[in-house]
Amino acid sequence: MAELTATAIAASGMKAQSVRLRHISENIANADTPGYRRKLVEFEPQRAHGRDTGAVAAGRSQHDRAALPEIYDPGNPMAGEDGYYLGSNVDLVVEIADSREASRSYEANLKVFEQSRQMSSALLDLIRR
Repeated sequence: MAELTATAIAASGMKAQSVRLRHISENIANADTPGYRRKLVEFEPQRAHGRDTGAVAAGRSQHDRAALPEIYDPGNPMAGEDGYYLGSNVDLVVEIADSREASRSYEANLKVFEQSRQMSSALLDLIRR
């Protein structure tokens, strides 16, 4: 069975977190877009030969099914006869917290990647001597 290296596992984590950060950025950019539903992404463990490899991948993006808030603004062209229109279900506080978490996870994976690469390089130097 092929085992993944620490660098491959860390790289998969960085790739998955970058997808998550892209979705968070889109959510923040559309926080004031009427009818916009927050995008979510789940991570899926990668398997080989029926076993977890330690690597992850971003799964399909989904839309948050939470109710859209009704906003009263009779002057808005999107408002119905009752003066309400549907806003966005993006909470900027949640998005900022998620962004920080994803950034820190990315940075942690990057450190593992760099340290693993340095150890491999040092080992190769020893072998070549």
